[in-house]
Amino acid sequence: MVLAPPHPAARPFLIGGGAAALLGLIVLGNWLFWLGVIFVAFCLYFFRDPERVPPDRPGMVLAPADGHVVSVGMAVPPLELGLGDAPRWRVAIFLSVLDVHVNRMPTDGTVTRIAYHHGKFVSANLDKASDENERNALAIALPDGRDLAVVQIAGLVARRILCDAKVGDSVQAGERFGIIRFGSRTDVYLPHGVLPLAREGQTMIGGETVIAELGA
Repeated sequence: MVLAPPHPAARPFLIGGGAAALLGLIVLGNWLFWLGVIFVAFCLYFFRDPERVPPDRPGMVLAPADGHVVSVGMAVPPLELGLGDAPRWRVAIFLSVLDVHVNRMPTDGTVTRIAYHHGKFVSANLDKASDENERNALAIALPDGRDLAVVQIAGLVARRILCDAKVGDSVQAGERFGIIRFGSRTDVYLPHGVLPLAREGQTMIGGETVIAELGA
């Protein structure tokens, strides 16, 4: 099996693991060397960042992450985004430590707001994780004036959310915008009136699986 190149977020972990392996080989003995090798191998696997090919069709909302759908239902977007308190369809995707953790934009548009919310670290596959866990929420304005939200949510093990997007960025569906380290969840709040195509239990491929169609 050939792994994809690692995401840049892996760099400090790979350096640390490599240093531990080298130190173990030179000074402390084989056990630390092999521990460092195992850690580096895990990081190369966890931080893998494969290329994805978005569908060549306009008006698609794509999965923002790999994983499986744990919830499809009506919910209010994070209040810190200022998108109102009217419920809209939400698709929640849980990422295990075995999934690719790179986050991708679900649709074309412009980032209008980014808000970080400090919170708990309950298991990300629980429904309450959307409200209680530490999260980073992005509001995206679509070209037709509607809006959509995508939320990076830390999990039981995850303790760091990275987001490369900035307010004012013009983004495209499938474009990388961040990563969550070590088990997490990513939610998409669809525009009002847009129905989800995803179903609970469905496996997602970030940047490729269609979860909704925007329509006219």
